[in-house]
Amino acid sequence: MSSLRIDRRSLRIRLLAWLSGIALLVTGLTWLLHGILLNDLARDFLGERLEREANHAIEQLRRDHLATARVLDSASRGFEIFHHLYVLRLGDEVSASHPRWQEALLSLLDSDESLVEVREAGQHLLVFRQPFTLDNEQGVLLIGEDFSQVEAGLHRLHWWVGGIAASLLLLLVVLNLLAVSRGMVPLSRLRDQLSELRAGERDRLSLDIPSELDSLVGQLNRFMDEIDGRLQRSRDSVANLSHALKTPLAAVIQVLRGSRPIDASRRQRLVERLEDIHAQLDVELRRSRIAGPNAGRLADPCREAHRLIEMFCTLYPNKRFILEMSEGTGHCIPIESQDLSEMIGIVLDNAGKWATEEVHCEIALEDGLSLRVEDDGPGVADDDLARLGERGWRLDESRSGYGLGLSILTQLLKRYAGKVQFGRSPLGGLSVEIHVPFAKEAP
Repeated sequence: MSSLRIDRRSLRIRLLAWLSGIALLVTGLTWLLHGILLNDLARDFLGERLEREANHAIEQLRRDHLATARVLDSASRGFEIFHHLYVLRLGDEVSASHPRWQEALLSLLDSDESLVEVREAGQHLLVFRQPFTLDNEQGVLLIGEDFSQVEAGLHRLHWWVGGIAASLLLLLVVLNLLAVSRGMVPLSRLRDQLSELRAGERDRLSLDIPSELDSLVGQLNRFMDEIDGRLQRSRDSVANLSHALKTPLAAVIQVLRGSRPIDASRRQRLVERLEDIHAQLDVELRRSRIAGPNAGRLADPCREAHRLIEMFCTLYPNKRFILEMSEGTGHCIPIESQDLSEMIGIVLDNAGKWATEEVHCEIALEDGLSLRVEDDGPGVADDDLARLGERGWRLDESRSGYGLGLSILTQLLKRYAGKVQFGRSPLGGLSVEIHVPFAKEAP
């Protein structure tokens, strides 16, 4: 029984159910409309024929009105042959092809309708009413025909059409099944490629697929590129740490293992080496945490900026941090929150170190993130502006730091296709302008 269970989550089953349901609905409505229209067509056709016969009978009466009884008797016999009946009222006289029809159709003589359906004694009649004038006398002629035989023929035809429609519906369901199975082939191919990707038999997913899946495959490939990039950055960080820490650690170990006493000078050198190791660890860890624009995360620039301003106000209590944000900055932006915190934090930290009294920060959102941070510190000479952001380069050795913050900022902005510009601030110090364009969604 478990093998016969239908998987309701199957896309193939859902498509087949929808297509078959729509085909059944369309076929059923077409069949019902066929019955209605076929009946109306037959009714109109017989009505036109009865109208012609009524006009013909009235013309006979007008040509030989002195022998009206003979004309009606002749017409009556013709009516009986063709399964017709008549009721005639001329003046005050009423005659009929059969007495029972005279009583059954008497009410129709004063009706306003020209074509009427009548059901009497198990018979379905179609009656046409034609008023006329004969020798200044008003007359009405009712011509009727038994509609039962025609209706029975239409009923058989309608069910034959229903049987043919059911056969075509079954054929359509089979064709839908074939079409759905054929249309699912690209998904099966994509599933196989994912299995090959997991097994290490391919590096990327193929784009030889329907255009509707281009966005899906493109995003999967971008995510894999992002994962590879993070893995490579982690490996680079490990390699950098291994290279940068091997010599300082060996020197520290050698000093600690040696028998020579550690005086103040040697202790200071050990502390400097350990601080270098700590700084290198911090930089590499921060670099490895860069998520990039394809991380699929959003950040709130207003919240991050206020949080960082509060932190640096505590870290630099003698400095005044002023934050200005344009309208619309309350929306989340497609930048990973840790990356955004690094961007703003590095620039604010650098400004806080060098500012005399004031740091001004302005954030705007237009076609991307725009950040401007200015301080009233000593500033940077024009010749040195181009070197800002170089790894390990420090403007003033007397200040704490290792010259790696702006280098991390440069690498971070490179990941987001952003740019940074250094200049002189109107406050007298350094001006740092950052622009990060928002990544556009793949079509």
